[in-house]
Formats: sequence, structure tokens, C-alpha cells
Amino acid sequence: MNHHDERGATVDGLGRLGRAALAAAGEGLHVFPLQPRSKLPAVRDWEGAATRDPERIVSWFEARPYNLGVACGPSGLVVVDLDDGHGESAPEPWTGARHGREVLTQIAAAAGAPPLPRTRTVSTPSGGLHLYFRAPVGVELRNTAGGLGWRIDTRAHGGYVVAASSVRDAGYYRVTDRAPVAELPDWIAAALTPTRVPEPGRGAIASVVLPGGGRARAYVAAIVEREAAGVASAATGTRHHTLLAAARTLGRLVGGGALDEATARAALVAAATGYLGHGGYTEAQVARDVDDGLAYGTRLPRRIDVGGR
Repeated sequence: MNHHDERGATVDGLGRLGRAALAAAGEGLHVFPLQPRSKLPAVRDWEGAATRDPERIVSWFEARPYNLGVACGPSGLVVVDLDDGHGESAPEPWTGARHGREVLTQIAAAAGAPPLPRTRTVSTPSGGLHLYFRAPVGVELRNTAGGLGWRIDTRAHGGYVVAASSVRDAGYYRVTDRAPVAELPDWIAAALTPTRVPEPGRGAIASVVLPGGGRARAYVAAIVEREAAGVASAATGTRHHTLLAAARTLGRLVGGGALDEATARAALVAAATGYLGHGGYTEAQVARDVDDGLAYGTRLPRRIDVGGR
């Protein structure tokens, strides 16, 4: 006898990831398949395809041992992605931090904010943490790369996260705190509220915060945001050239010492999130375009004095 979920979908033989997908949908999350042992979407228009429909989920996960993605926008989520520094020294003003978790604690203290509430938390194979929060009502937040601080990215409209139970070569994504999903703290929502929003269906314009201050820092940050905006809004057929050109522009700043490579890379990758699953664009192609462009640009350094107060 086959077993069914409460809406009638057969769950026998689905396996661990299929059952996890149904469970996530039952909690109100919109899910879709990722390529096995990968972070790459296995369906076109992953945000439009993401669903809570058990029958569709069963049809996907009966076919292959897909990894599991959660579309943040349709799910009403903002996920704060805290990465391990992997031995890299944090820049000022976060000197001494070794993980995005420590940076977030420092930022909260500086803002006079209360401690973060407990919320659903997932650990990643690379030592990172995904903190799930409910998105604020009436504000469409987008993805950011370094917008809050060093080793802190966020995923919201136009973004997705790899869900718990998924597996990559480095290991599993695991729930480390099963607390209910908490409201996004007001101070984080305020910091992430965009001054401009990309067109629907485009990539994410990453907010950029650079250490230090002064006009030169603001000027460099504005260049990064301008290039990211161009990448995010690029039409199909122009995306390869747009991403490559933007990476070359930021690579020149990296070569001249005005911008660190990690910030440049994170901003470009976040901006190109909307490319995945469209026109044959893959995660590997985004990475290749960014790598090629940055490498080219660093050989033609553009020097800007960013030491001003």
C-alpha cells in the first residue's frame, strides 16, 4: 500500500531528499531541485518553478537524487549567510574576526541592537551558517554580498539557498537549530533596504560596504554597485560580455589596491544570480567569467587613494 502526504502525493520510495522537500513545502517553503551534489538549479526559471505542490515535488524527486533548493522570495524568507573566513584576516573594522558570525555580533553591538533571536539555522559543508528569517512586509529585499559586513551575504527576492539534507562533495547541509523562523530584526531590515530595486526577474544589485571611510571609499563602492547593477539588468544574449566587462572594471580596482578581490567577486556573483538556469548559463560559467575578467583587469591596475578619512 502506498503512503500519501495530506494532499495526496505518493511518498513511498522518494528517498531522504524527496521527503525533505515535501517537509519543507509543508512548512510553507517553495522548493525546487538542484543538480545532484551541486548548488546549480536543475530546472529553468527556478524561481518561477519553485513550488509547494506535493505532486510536482514527487515527480521531480522520483526521477533523480536531486539536491534541494529553497526560493527565498516566494517563501517569504531572508536568509543571512555567514561564511567561515578559512584563515583569511578580516579587514578593519572587523579585525580579529574569523567568521561572519563574529562580524554580525560586532555589528549588532555597534548598533546597540539586542542579541539575535533564535531562528531556524542550517550549517553548510564549508563551515558556514544560514540563518532563516521571515521577510518584512511591504519591502522587497534583494540579495546582498558583503552589504552587512565581511563574510556576510544575504538571500531574499531573486535568491535561493541550498536546503538542509542536501549533500555536496564536502559534506551535508544540516539543521543545527530547529527553532521556528523568526522575524528579521529591524536593524538588519533597515541595513538591507535597497535604495533601488532591479527589474523583476533580474539578478541582485549587491549593497557594498567597504572598510574605512572618506570620499574615495564611497567612490569605489559606487563603482562596484554601478557595475553590479549593469550585470543584474543585462538582457539574455548580452550577459557574458556584460559580466566579463564588469569583472574587468573591478579587476582594475583590485590591481590598484582600491578594492579587495573577495568583495569584487562576491558582488559580481550575487549580481549574476539571475543568470542561472536561463539561456544555458551555469554557476561554473558565472565563476569563469568573473575569474577571467578579474584576472584581466588586475593586469591594468587603476589606482585610487582610499586612505582618506
